[in-house]
Amino acid sequence: MSSSTGGKKRKAVKDEVYEYTGQEDVPKTVTHVKFHPSVVRLIERRHLARTSPFGGCTDLKEVVLNDGLREIGDSAFRNCTTLKSINIPSTVIKIGASAFYCNCKKSKLTEVILNDGLREIGGSAFQDCTSMRKITIPSTITKIGAFAFSGCIKLKEVVLTEGLSVIGEREFADCRALESITIPSTVTEVSCSAFNNCTNLREVVLNDGIKRIAQQAFEDCTSLERITIPLTVIEIAKYAFSGCTNLREVVILNEKIQIGDKSVFNVNCSSLDRFKFPRLFSRLDNIVQAGQRDIEAKMDGIHAVEWRGGELIIPTVHRQVKKFWGGEEIAIDFDKEKLAKIVGFITYYEVKEATTLFELALWRSNMVATDTTNSTDRGACRIEVPGPVKETVLQFLG
Repeated sequence: MSSSTGGKKRKAVKDEVYEYTGQEDVPKTVTHVKFHPSVVRLIERRHLARTSPFGGCTDLKEVVLNDGLREIGDSAFRNCTTLKSINIPSTVIKIGASAFYCNCKKSKLTEVILNDGLREIGGSAFQDCTSMRKITIPSTITKIGAFAFSGCIKLKEVVLTEGLSVIGEREFADCRALESITIPSTVTEVSCSAFNNCTNLREVVLNDGIKRIAQQAFEDCTSLERITIPLTVIEIAKYAFSGCTNLREVVILNEKIQIGDKSVFNVNCSSLDRFKFPRLFSRLDNIVQAGQRDIEAKMDGIHAVEWRGGELIIPTVHRQVKKFWGGEEIAIDFDKEKLAKIVGFITYYEVKEATTLFELALWRSNMVATDTTNSTDRGACRIEVPGPVKETVLQFLG
């Protein structure tokens, strides 16, 4: 093994292992590198010939990073197009912005191993690594910057683990080979255009915990056919699912969520024809099973709403909206008037059932308190919720 000292350059011999000490500007012809155990940070060194010691080393095939390394700085291996694999030691806590970015889109980087201990991946860190096929994000990572894996067109498998809090802006945009993604429960936001143009993405699993789906988050995911919006989601921004041409069904667990006001689904969601509300159906079914069957006629009287097949389905409505760049388009939404009517019916009967149970509980309490040897008429023990109170509550809810 050869070595180098100070800031002095030396010529690299083809296929020899170059030992990097952290002080020098590495020759562009280097092919194999091993880091000296003393290297703690690989950072930009603007006083040298290049801002990054390895930037533009297009012949670099192999890099062995040392245990003890703490940070891989911005643009560290930018445009190292021949590098095929990299194993990030568990001592590394940060990978800087554009660290492995290849702006010529000819990257041969196929394998990237990220170990527990890593906390942050900077923006564009692996952007346009067009040969990468799989990435597993360690549980210790809490932050991934914008464009981190954007343009990784062969990236087919992404494993996100609990601990991550935000999916960054355009983080996986244009990952056209990606087929499925599961968002951990620790993630609270899917940022703007995070999965934009992932044209092969067929399955998206959003777990409880997520609160916001930002603008254009899943725009032009043309293979996506179904999506379930968790109970915890309180906001879906405009154009979040715009251009999802094969999206047929949206399942909504929080019926109070605001959807459609800003063209969440637009005319390009031409296959979308139904919204499902499983939690509402469960409440409705409980009312019917409790014997209050007169609600059935009222539900049947709401045109085009399906509910007898074990699911509550509200059809879509189309309306014209103004684009933020001018002009108009057709937005697709669920029928909010029908939904409000259904919620009103269900709430009315739930309160009615609750007051009945309350009356029975009071009745039973009086009976228990009465001497069992006393022949007092049981009917005399009954206590009813006062009619005006009951009517006021029901009128308010209705």
